[in-house]
Amino acid sequence: MTATLSPYINLEDTTKEAMAFYQSIFGGDLTSSTFGEFGMEGPDATKIMHSQLVTDQGFTIMCADTPAGMERSSGSGITISLSGTDSELRDWFAAQSQDGTVTTKLEKQMWGDEFGQLTDKFGVGWLVNISRTGPPQA
Repeated sequence: MTATLSPYINLEDTTKEAMAFYQSIFGGDLTSSTFGEFGMEGPDATKIMHSQLVTDQGFTIMCADTPAGMERSSGSGITISLSGTDSELRDWFAAQSQDGTVTTKLEKQMWGDEFGQLTDKFGVGWLVNISRTGPPQA
């Protein structure tokens, strides 16, 4: 069996902006559909029912707005972790820090990797861990 795990973010009404922001950082193909495209009328018709960003790196981020009457909890209920050895992670961390809040500066940690934590401008938490390559450095 093959399975894929992808974060699905629920926002109140900023999905279009958030996904464009994530696409500017990670690249990839972005698709979105509104509630109106599936027959909803009224003020929520222009909200995003489903948005999906498939990146060149092989991961997928999905997101949706929350129409009236649908339950939504804060973005603090999930944190997305990005891990790897590529210095591109540093660039992603810096870009996501724009108008966000860095809670742990991206720097070498006691376990030898570079690690940082932030909450982006949409209230979504991100962890970035850049694995060390080669032997530990003193």
